[in-house]
Amino acid sequence: MIPTAYDKMPPDSRVWIYQSSRTFSEVECRELEDRLRDFLEQWVSHGAHLPAWAGVLHRRFIVLMVDQREAGPSGCSIDASVRFLKGLEARFGVALFDRMQFAWLEGEEVRTAPQEAFAEKFAQGELKPETPVFDNLVETKAELDRAWLKPLKESWHRRFVEVR
Repeated sequence: MIPTAYDKMPPDSRVWIYQSSRTFSEVECRELEDRLRDFLEQWVSHGAHLPAWAGVLHRRFIVLMVDQREAGPSGCSIDASVRFLKGLEARFGVALFDRMQFAWLEGEEVRTAPQEAFAEKFAQGELKPETPVFDNLVETKAELDRAWLKPLKESWHRRFVEVR
């Protein structure tokens, strides 16, 4: 089965974002895209193929998306995706499940820091209330499209800094 194209995914499609501990090279991105396509071709829930999309965004984020209207992912299919992603971690020597690394956009470059260092960068003026941060907690394609990248002052990240 050919994976669904991003633009064909409905706005209420379920999204999972996995942030890499480092930026992938162009060669790694091509290999990742191939591995993601192979995974989607065999990703099933209760024997039914999942209409899904997966890709690498900003050379730093692996995104999985499923159209739940046709066939929602089961516990087993979600477990299969986690096993697959753990395999990617091992293959590429990255961490994909560290939720305490905050990511922001600096020019065209994605930067990351642990929560405490992020707060320190804000206190030192390196990060501003307008700094675009990635909200990897978005749950749908619509949220990914409109609210994944937002100013720090409008994100949940603001709880960890003093935004005035």
